[in-house]
Amino acid sequence: MNAPLKIPMPLRVPELAPSLGRLLVPRRLAGPWVPLDDIREELATRIIELGGEARGAAAREKREQVLESLSRRAWLTAWEQAVRRAAERVAQVLDHLIEAAARRVRMPRHRWRRRLLSGGERRAIAARLGSGAERFVAALDALDGAADRARQASVLDKDAHLEWQEALRTAARRLEAAWLALEAEMVTEARRWEGEIEAVAAWRPSLWPIFAMWIPLAAASIWVGLMLGGYVPAPLWLAALFDF
Repeated sequence: MNAPLKIPMPLRVPELAPSLGRLLVPRRLAGPWVPLDDIREELATRIIELGGEARGAAAREKREQVLESLSRRAWLTAWEQAVRRAAERVAQVLDHLIEAAARRVRMPRHRWRRRLLSGGERRAIAARLGSGAERFVAALDALDGAADRARQASVLDKDAHLEWQEALRTAARRLEAAWLALEAEMVTEARRWEGEIEAVAAWRPSLWPIFAMWIPLAAASIWVGLMLGGYVPAPLWLAALFDF
């Protein structure tokens, strides 16, 4: 008896823009202290582009291309690139604030350059900005499993197809939440560096070189003045030299 013919389930890519929410259309009273709207828009655009690529592949009945376009790897690559760019921009702004504060108090260049962010500090900023993506990563793990089931689904396995579609929408919602967490973490990041910038702004040059040079000179000037005024006797060698 022949096995029944298994017809693969056609994949239909859902519209992802509504699930991106505030990643696509922010609702806030003021922007973050470091402007990131261009990075946010590029991240949202990239996800919409991935959906468009998947729809094009679906129209050509390229099931593997559909699943690959919206795979865990594709979503995570877009997110990690956005986090790296955001962290680098935050680091650049912090460097600028440190330099500006140092120049206002005329701190020597070699001193304030040592206070600029190191590579390790830049990586730490990126890690903190991306720390709110746990649920997004979990949603991508679930998407991976749903994609495997959709890959093997036949036209009779409608639930597998619906599960994959819902996993895509959930990933988009979790991406929105991850970005909002990134913006919230930026507020904490600003507070974290306030002390460093204030310390630079409060710097003052050391006075000991001035005292070391001018106190002996002032004492010598006073002594010469008293000697010339006759208040103190001149040393014999000086009297002989100037015929006092």
